[in-house]
Amino acid sequence: MAQDKEVLLKYTKPAKDFNEAMPIGNGRIGGMVYGGIEKDLIGLNEDSIWSGGLRHRVNPDSLEGLKEVRELLFKGDIPAAEKIAFSKMQGINPNSRHYMPLGDLTIDFTNENGHKTNYSRTLDIENAIATVKYNNGKTEVTRQYLASAPDNALIIHLTASEAGKITCIAGIDGRDDYYDNNRPCGENMIMYTGGCGSRDGIFFAAVLGASCKGGQLRTLGNKISIEDADEVTFALTVRTSFYEYSLCAEGDKLNADPDFGGNKYEERAIDDAKKALAKSFDEIKKAHIEDYKKYFDRVELLLNDNSDGARKLPTDERISRLSGNGSIIKKAPADNKLMELYFNFGRYLMISGSRPGTQPLNLQGIWNKDMWPAWGSKYTVNINTEMNYWPAESCNLSEFHEPLFDLMERVCENGRKTAKEMYGIEKGFVCHHNTDIWGDTAPQDEWIPATIWPMSGAWLATHVFEHYEYTGDIKFLEKKYHLIKEAAEFFTEFLIEDSEGRLVTAPSVSPENTYMTDKGIKGCLCIGPSMDSQIITVLFEDVIKASEILGVDKDLADKLKEMLKRLPKPEIGKYGQIKEWAVDYDEVEIGHRHISQLFALYPADLITPKKTPELAKGARATLERRLSNGGGHTGWSRAWIANMWARLYDSEKVYENLVKLLGNSTNPNMFDNHPPFQIDGNFGGEAAIAEALLQCTNGEIILLPALPKEWSEGSVKGLRAKGGYTINMSWKNGKISSAEIIADCDGECDVRIGDDAEHLTLKAGECSVVGVR
Repeated sequence: MAQDKEVLLKYTKPAKDFNEAMPIGNGRIGGMVYGGIEKDLIGLNEDSIWSGGLRHRVNPDSLEGLKEVRELLFKGDIPAAEKIAFSKMQGINPNSRHYMPLGDLTIDFTNENGHKTNYSRTLDIENAIATVKYNNGKTEVTRQYLASAPDNALIIHLTASEAGKITCIAGIDGRDDYYDNNRPCGENMIMYTGGCGSRDGIFFAAVLGASCKGGQLRTLGNKISIEDADEVTFALTVRTSFYEYSLCAEGDKLNADPDFGGNKYEERAIDDAKKALAKSFDEIKKAHIEDYKKYFDRVELLLNDNSDGARKLPTDERISRLSGNGSIIKKAPADNKLMELYFNFGRYLMISGSRPGTQPLNLQGIWNKDMWPAWGSKYTVNINTEMNYWPAESCNLSEFHEPLFDLMERVCENGRKTAKEMYGIEKGFVCHHNTDIWGDTAPQDEWIPATIWPMSGAWLATHVFEHYEYTGDIKFLEKKYHLIKEAAEFFTEFLIEDSEGRLVTAPSVSPENTYMTDKGIKGCLCIGPSMDSQIITVLFEDVIKASEILGVDKDLADKLKEMLKRLPKPEIGKYGQIKEWAVDYDEVEIGHRHISQLFALYPADLITPKKTPELAKGARATLERRLSNGGGHTGWSRAWIANMWARLYDSEKVYENLVKLLGNSTNPNMFDNHPPFQIDGNFGGEAAIAEALLQCTNGEIILLPALPKEWSEGSVKGLRAKGGYTINMSWKNGKISSAEIIADCDGECDVRIGDDAEHLTLKAGECSVVGVR
């Protein structure tokens, strides 16, 4: 078995579009490297540049509409209920704010007149550095690109094998008319400033500075001009008013700095650039690599190389090789190392796109080229945002989960108002299927299949207890407990009795899906869809466990225990499937991309082959029915399906769906293709690979639960299990050869390998070897 890591994306030509460009980022600033020869383009983003300020969008007729809609739903008049919901409950402005690009950094090379040969473009995800190399005649030209978190800057370093060979002009543009100024702010700097709509919008300042060895450097209009240099370093920095003015839940300013504040974001951007340019590129690069690797090196996955030489191919060709020219192929060429690269790329994207103190990953992470992106590149919280953070805990990047909890504080604050104004509920908070940087919680879009879904706050809140389960961080649980408590409190008032005396949501939808009644009526709005009850079950159980751990809210916990008994449980429908709605309706689109009724299988563990074998059989039937009718046609949906097969211990199906994810839903730059690009599929795919190797369900740690036979030999170190455990293991011929369980704190756990289980009692720092006889 080859023991070298797969950590390099490589290409033999410049990117012709966004889907071929290489992403770099420091959690807040993002860049897309195209690597053109005569003209280089780096698409720029900053995570707080959104289209405006907070909108108050709750419909003032919501309370009236709620009563009417419920009455109509119970009467079975679906069309009338949807008509009222659309006019009286939909937000008075259908859209929250959307994510926007910062602009484009362009570098024109005015002396590239020689014959170009030996072009290569690479992204080293072990060190988070992109590189472009080529020969211009006899001169070798090298460009290195990195986004440094220690130096708050995107850095580009240009060198040539001969002195005096670098001549170029660089500047920022690309926002059409959506900027205010673009001019020099120093002898070697230009500043690009603007705002993002509305009186309470977000304002930004981007600074491009440069230094060089040899040659001449000057500002020229709104550009930086460099002639005949030996070596050049560009530093792009950006600051926004959002980080100056926005408040954390505790009332402290984000990224507070005693030397800056108020409207000093321009000064901050200039200061960042000056500090970066005062250092040598080698100093910046060293600090960047050290900072990045302390996170990336926590986990290492090695799979046996069965690619038959495919590793020598450029990355885009390897992906295309799996695609069968876009068809769903029965037998794809093997390339374990490409799957290993995909797993590592997911970890790279999280470190590069979501750091503590930044904004959470939206639909495109931090990488967006469009002023009006698809779905606003917002936080779609009926699965996509949650999927972004599925691998955060298991893949040992727990602190990168924190931006989601920061956003949840804003969601909670706004959601309290929405709960009161829209539903007349004084307790807790609610959020519908989208939110934005401000934590907007009103219904989003003019689209009934999605908008009136009051479950996103609850689903997001389950991430709080999940973070605690992996880390055992009591202080965190104490600080964020109110989020799961308030999410649950809303449902103690919102749930109503159905005709069978069960507690159900109404109105709601099964996200984005449409059903057909036995009378031939199409509908979306409904009473008690299965996913709602499953999410509320997990949420209530989380609150009960957290209240016992913290010794608080016994009365609330007791109330939730009683309510749990009355929540609908997963049921088998007429096709042997898990029912999606309380009534066993047919789907209008049988192969729909959402498989919401299987939330109970993944990410929850209410359904497992061991604990609920009949329901597990129903989950399998659900997946087979969806897939045989064209399901899994979007990247994120295919990734979710791979996780579900892992939970059913079906290693063959896990592998088959990972192949289809890479071959049919992955762009040449390895970004997930919805289409268009959405980053959630990358993280869902990463999570599925981890789930095939390690699962934590029903109180057990399960090793190699769904190992594909193609991964016959391999090893992984650094995966995390609930209870605060780190797992290192290796296997041969599909069987564990060594496995270590390392404890963060004193505790007990059950470890399962196949049919064998072992109970361990470990002290903090202790390591136990299991599975070796």
